[in-house]
Amino acid sequence: MKILIIQHKNFLNGNGGTEKITCFLANHFSSIGRNVEVATNENTSGNVLFPLNKEVKISNIFTDSLNQIYIFPLYNYKGKNPFLWLKYKVQKKYRKFLNSIIYRQNGGKDNIYKYNLRQRAVLWKNYIDKTKPDVIITMSIESLLEITYQNHYDIPIINSTNGRPDYDYTDILWYRSRVDMASLENSYQYLSAIQILFENYKEFLPENYSGKISVIGNPVPKIDDDKIVNHQREKEKYKIIHIGSLNISCKQQDLLIRIFSRISQKYPQWELHLWGIGKDYDILYQQIEKLKLNTKVFLNGFTDAPLDKLKEADIFVFPSKYEGFPLALTEAMSMGLAVVGFSYCSGVNRLIEHSENGFLADNEEQMEQYIKDFIEDRSLREEFGKNAHDAMKMFQPEKIKRQWEELLDNILNK
Repeated sequence: MKILIIQHKNFLNGNGGTEKITCFLANHFSSIGRNVEVATNENTSGNVLFPLNKEVKISNIFTDSLNQIYIFPLYNYKGKNPFLWLKYKVQKKYRKFLNSIIYRQNGGKDNIYKYNLRQRAVLWKNYIDKTKPDVIITMSIESLLEITYQNHYDIPIINSTNGRPDYDYTDILWYRSRVDMASLENSYQYLSAIQILFENYKEFLPENYSGKISVIGNPVPKIDDDKIVNHQREKEKYKIIHIGSLNISCKQQDLLIRIFSRISQKYPQWELHLWGIGKDYDILYQQIEKLKLNTKVFLNGFTDAPLDKLKEADIFVFPSKYEGFPLALTEAMSMGLAVVGFSYCSGVNRLIEHSENGFLADNEEQMEQYIKDFIEDRSLREEFGKNAHDAMKMFQPEKIKRQWEELLDNILNK
């Protein structure tokens, strides 16, 4: 059997949850004797950042002959140099003028969107017809749209949904044009099955979806009971930890730093450690400088050993605004850490049971109070951490692998 897994962008050099799950699925299916290929379409070179079996083939189908109509990107200068500010302001105005010409010559933004998408879909169609997979797994609805736009396949397609489904085809979280949303929603009709992360995510699927629905969570590392965090150990320094891409519009690390600035003097033994890379590093660094927290708050960068970092910590705080199935949070819970998140955050509010294995705050003030509760009560940290560890056993990798095998068998043998 040949399985083609498609993550159409960001697979190379990507360090997010989707890339991690893509590698997990590819590794498992190749380990049980399936012929597995992961395909992407990226105008870049690079490597896969997560471990990947050597038997898994990686294909980047990008070609310089791919016809695309490009729009000039617009930048806002965020520095304080007046000469650079003037330079970028003039540049932005000129690029807007050039873009207006491109839009006019090509029938507007929607026509450019459809033209570019169609050219990429033709490239995918030619590639898939040559590859002849028995089943395709797309790692997002965007990847599904890339391969199916005005195309037809007699191959079962399963989509792995790595977030709440409506985040993927609406403009709830960010701007999408009506044409983009309509195209994404329409792509659901090509699916034989869809994997979603939680039972309640069924209600967020579009009305036109009629395929099989399978609820399969993401794999959470199995940590032995005697290997979890020891909250009774005395230390000179205690750590609040956060792991996630540095993207404050979603992850809200700036909020966490702001909270810590208000409590740091009261708890001199405690530090805040942020692990991750991303576009908002400079903003967060400047915030730390402004609040004079350089000796208390640390931007540590990317780690390829998150479990080791979690084992050294005492509290895990995850102040995200929205999530799908936050891997960093589940790893922290599996490691036996006391956790805090927001009650309104999707995914987070399905994993944390309030006052049982963590705290769900309704607002910033509550989050601050819950962090202080954990700082002041090591027995509470231990109790909630043990409960969190036990709760994550339902997502152990072997269980998730079996559920995926059952889904594929069901689709291929129906």
